[in-house]
Amino acid sequence: MKKIAILAVVAGAVLAGLAVAADLPTIGCAIYKFDDTFMTGVRNSILKTAEGKAKVDMVDSQNSQATQNDKVDLFITKKVKALAINPVDRAAAAVIVQKAKAAGVPVVFFNREPFKDDMAKYDKAYYVGAIAEQSGTMEGKLAADYWKAHPEADLNKDGVMQYVMLKGEPGHQDAELRTKFSIKAVNDAGIKTEKLAEDTGMWDRVKGQEKMAAFLAAHPNIEFVFANNDDMALGAIEALKAAGYFKGGKFMPVVGVDATAPALAALKDGTLLGTVLNDAKNQGAATAKLSMVLAAGQAPSKANVGYEIKDGKYIWVDYKPITKDNMAEAQ
Repeated sequence: MKKIAILAVVAGAVLAGLAVAADLPTIGCAIYKFDDTFMTGVRNSILKTAEGKAKVDMVDSQNSQATQNDKVDLFITKKVKALAINPVDRAAAAVIVQKAKAAGVPVVFFNREPFKDDMAKYDKAYYVGAIAEQSGTMEGKLAADYWKAHPEADLNKDGVMQYVMLKGEPGHQDAELRTKFSIKAVNDAGIKTEKLAEDTGMWDRVKGQEKMAAFLAAHPNIEFVFANNDDMALGAIEALKAAGYFKGGKFMPVVGVDATAPALAALKDGTLLGTVLNDAKNQGAATAKLSMVLAAGQAPSKANVGYEIKDGKYIWVDYKPITKDNMAEAQ
């Protein structure tokens, strides 16, 4: 009888646990692609923040907008309580807004900002991300500070920074604005610049390495390397290593954005000059908290989300410049 009673208690506990799990709201979350280093940090933060509070049905859009649209349709069919979407193509967010609005499901876009006109079409559309201009400006300031402190960086002594640029995805607002504002910050610091080459590395480390190798072959007088993200910066460093840099006193300054773990390792070993913290932890946490509040049918505010909501729709997570001296702040 005692064994039966124990089994009954255990069974009751299991059923109670299942009941609690069944009561958790479901959030349909689509990531543009799972193998992006930075987005891995964001999605891990979303899952950790929602643990025990909401069920997150997270899917890989495999860098295909058509695939992502199908995933959104499936989420709506499953009657999720909220959508959290990292768009493949920001210009295609209008389609997702229409789908969410027709179904009456709130939607939180994150990391890739839809156009403001599209956001305005639905009162339950929100965005969590960072201001790309800020990251570009910080990246440019890192470059300018180094250039002024190290006259030897001007290899041909012409007073002009000859640079190459590794861009992210064409048309992506982060890629366009980081490219523009990084060089603007250098020029605003009173430094003349000359662009030797610019090409897209699609945020990818291998592509960054291939493009940098091509730059080196075509331009023997490169003095600085800008990359829109750390993965491309690390790829550039691999190409530079193959060309004999980072040994025997031969150095090439490289700056990136994101402050990923591999980038911090490169900062530590002296091959990466600087990066800009793109706060994956807080972007993920803010996305999860906002989505959970909306899934519960509540009106979001700083009081229940924990983050200030600007213009009733936007949560902005600040960037921070990172060098070897303050890398502990990004770890």
